[in-house]
Amino acid sequence: MAFEPPRRLVRAFGETAPEGDDWLATLPEVAERAVARRGVTVERVQVPGGRSSLVVLVRTAEGAPAVLKLAPRRARPESERAALAHWGGRGAVQVREEGDEEGVLLLERLHPDVSVRSLPEAKALLEAAGTLRRLWVEPPGSHPFETVAERTGRQAEAMRAGAAADAQVAPLVDAALAARAELLGGPSEQRLLHGTFRQSKVLAGDRMPWLAVGPDPVVGESAFDLARLVRDRVEDLIAQPSGASTTRRRIKRLAESLEVDQERLRGWTLFRAVESGVRARRVGRERDAELLLEFAGWL
Repeated sequence: MAFEPPRRLVRAFGETAPEGDDWLATLPEVAERAVARRGVTVERVQVPGGRSSLVVLVRTAEGAPAVLKLAPRRARPESERAALAHWGGRGAVQVREEGDEEGVLLLERLHPDVSVRSLPEAKALLEAAGTLRRLWVEPPGSHPFETVAERTGRQAEAMRAGAAADAQVAPLVDAALAARAELLGGPSEQRLLHGTFRQSKVLAGDRMPWLAVGPDPVVGESAFDLARLVRDRVEDLIAQPSGASTTRRRIKRLAESLEVDQERLRGWTLFRAVESGVRARRVGRERDAELLLEFAGWL
């Protein structure tokens, strides 16, 4: 089978890959080796798929449905493997093999075309929040995961560079960086977090109704994880005359339902929206940048 990467992956790779990264060019060969090594039968490549990995629907030698996921090193697939193993299927997709092949994961098959995002908004937020709560556990001892302080520190450097190049976003960047400094100013809880959680990362399953996929795990406070969920369906929020007040109500409702401090959730929501908006502008996704930065302005 020809393992042709979906256009969404090709486009995202072109935006973010460092110069000289040949992962996409070697992907067909890597996929062929991974399939042969496991003796699985390929059904199809999942389209549109993700922005940082190739997802292939397969069947094992025993005929069980599974997913073969291939990702470049910079997407931290080994960190994903470690987090999924630690969760052990509680709230998240299960790893089907321990594996030692870098960048290749064999996973439990969920229903890839049915996410929480397909539900009405209120129900989607409820189900997504319930799934996220199950993932917030103590990290393993001597864990290999990046911390929230470390990840946001890297992001802060890129945000400062973006503000220096674009005076229009400088006030929002300043506000976001001030919020980060305050949030990291004292001790906070240390939980294993999904890291990139949103409605589209929660798929229908057979073992449980909804399970999370695609973590970029990080260790820190729950409010950081929940912050990404606040802006889900941001295009719908921006289109509403009452978008700003709806966002404030959403923050309050999510904070109360998951027992997270409301102001800390607002602060991390601001930081993450500005960071994503500046990054979108840097790679030329101007429409996404406008939506995210307008949303951040409400906060």
